Amino acid sequence: MSLSEKGSDSVVEGYEKREHVDPEVNADPAFVRRTIRRVDFYLLPMLAILYSVSLTDRINISNAYIAGMAGELQLQIGSRYSLATLIFFVPFILLELPSNIVMRKVGAARWIGSITTLWGIVTIGMGFTKTWWELVICRALLGALESGFLPACTYIISTWYVRREIQKRMTGFYIVSVMISGFSSALAGGIAEMAGVGGLGGWQWIFILMGLVTVIAGLCAFVFVQDFPDKNKFLTAEQTEFVLSRIDKDRSDAEYDHWTIPKFWSYVMDIQLWGFTLMLASAFTTAYAFAFFLPIILVQGLGYSTLEAQLLNSPPSIFAAVFCFGLAWLSDKYALRAPLLIFQSIITIIGLTLTAFHTHNVVRYFGSFLGVAGSAGNIPAILGYMQNNVTGYTKRSFASALTIGGAGVGGIVASTVFRSKDAPGYRPGLWVAIGAQFVIILTTCALTVFYYYKNKAVREGRAPPIEGRPGFYHMY
Repeated sequence: MSLSEKGSDSVVEGYEKREHVDPEVNADPAFVRRTIRRVDFYLLPMLAILYSVSLTDRINISNAYIAGMAGELQLQIGSRYSLATLIFFVPFILLELPSNIVMRKVGAARWIGSITTLWGIVTIGMGFTKTWWELVICRALLGALESGFLPACTYIISTWYVRREIQKRMTGFYIVSVMISGFSSALAGGIAEMAGVGGLGGWQWIFILMGLVTVIAGLCAFVFVQDFPDKNKFLTAEQTEFVLSRIDKDRSDAEYDHWTIPKFWSYVMDIQLWGFTLMLASAFTTAYAFAFFLPIILVQGLGYSTLEAQLLNSPPSIFAAVFCFGLAWLSDKYALRAPLLIFQSIITIIGLTLTAFHTHNVVRYFGSFLGVAGSAGNIPAILGYMQNNVTGYTKRSFASALTIGGAGVGGIVASTVFRSKDAPGYRPGLWVAIGAQFVIILTTCALTVFYYYKNKAVREGRAPPIEGRPGFYHMY
């Protein structure tokens, strides 16, 4: 029985693998464009909106800090602020893989809607904290709930597109989120002016109102978040068959493969997955450094007022969106991954160097544009690089969780090396962020060499097919 007879809900049972057949060769180009655009429209915007509130809720602590929270909760004492930023990442790292496994069972919409609504409630609760340790507890809960979100998004997006399409989709999803969350700093500056309303401080209103937005977004997720291709409800049976056929042609993993213990341990022993994790940890070290500390550097290091700092925190994100999407488009067009990863790391190093060591405030601020753009661009680039070189549903799920665990490690590093005693310049932390970019460059070079010789051996018949899937080759 064909898919057109059974419907897209029965796609796994009705789908027959057609190896070495390109489904786009005989397809109507208008049908192809219409199908991919429909997937883009139904899948990406809602995930981007949700990730923007995720980023906003985790980094709004820096806006609240300069809006009065530091004094009221005495966060400037010792390492209290660093602890409050760091604790988020402990449960964030530990719960990512279980989250991906649970999501597949309960459905993407129910899972993402539930965790988003709950962390929105926790964010509102942060606005009513009275002591620094209550804030730390809320941050830990926030990390536990947000742990499942980015791995889920990465996992879902990767299952819908062929490899040559993933980079600009992943970048578009991520950069739109970064840009929206960048505007949240300007919005936070306006909200902070509500100080005294209802007897609450401006920093409290930042958490309360932003958390309310998250709760609303979480409720919308129950309706608008889309599931995996084999479970989708928005494509016709013919479109669903086409999507699965082209995925199978690209990487031979259109059908879901179930978890087993031997598979799990084989994934753990795959050195390339740890390389991706190291790269993403390095990228997020810099990204979180700017997210957590740029507003503070603008106030304490460059002498801007609190409102000016919150307004000036947004333009680097807007520049990053244009810069990164342009490079992602080139990356997909020419199937280049490693060269652009290295280029963006170099741009980040230049930006960090200007911010850390130049004596002119305008130049230091310009450095933040380059630093934010390069580090923000490398995050989806690394995720796309990982998804391009991994095949199979369960391995893709494991790789997404493990690699994004590196994001948590990067957050811990950024939280620890940017110490209060190093204010206002935070130069030791900026040196660490620069070093992290060299780690990305070296790891990318190592993986490129490995992929080149692996592909060559398979093509010459000296090695079996990669991952046991004929026709699959690494992209670099």
